Amino acid sequence: MQAFENLPLRTDRLVLRPLRAGDEDALYAIFSDAKVMRYWSTPAWTSIEPARAMVARDLAQVSGDHLRLGIELAQDGLLVGTCTLFSINSICRRAEVGYGLGASAWGHGYMNEALHALLDYGFRNLNLNRIEADIDPRNVASAKSLERLGFTKEGYLRERWIVGEEVSDTALYGLLQRDWAQSP
Repeated sequence: MQAFENLPLRTDRLVLRPLRAGDEDALYAIFSDAKVMRYWSTPAWTSIEPARAMVARDLAQVSGDHLRLGIELAQDGLLVGTCTLFSINSICRRAEVGYGLGASAWGHGYMNEALHALLDYGFRNLNLNRIEADIDPRNVASAKSLERLGFTKEGYLRERWIVGEEVSDTALYGLLQRDWAQSP
């Protein structure tokens, strides 16, 4: 089992910490918003049950194949999103990254700041060699965030996701440890 040490992660404006009991309402507020979920591979939540299940799974942490951190504003402790390393493969030293941010926190650079800290943790503390991202190519803001962090667009998969009645493509991005080490 993967051990996640040296948490929480702190940046100038954020605290990235494991989810805890009491986060359910904030998570539901974020992930029930259709604007936030527009480009996700699942529809917006319609009840608080997925939030409860998310917190329960993270508290149990039985497999060690994912690390989800709540993104909290340092100034007031408000939970505004999550960022996750998942499908962690310790043999291949690879993981995928996922993230979501409440609409009220958009436009402040929080996700870039959070992902920078999470990626650094993945490469330095978990010794990952590769981190991948799978995004809807229509999500221009997400693509720009990944590219700003040094990710390279490596592929395009047509009609990969079906959410409700909507079919969408995938843009695949990758970032290698050696490229991260050379970035400023």
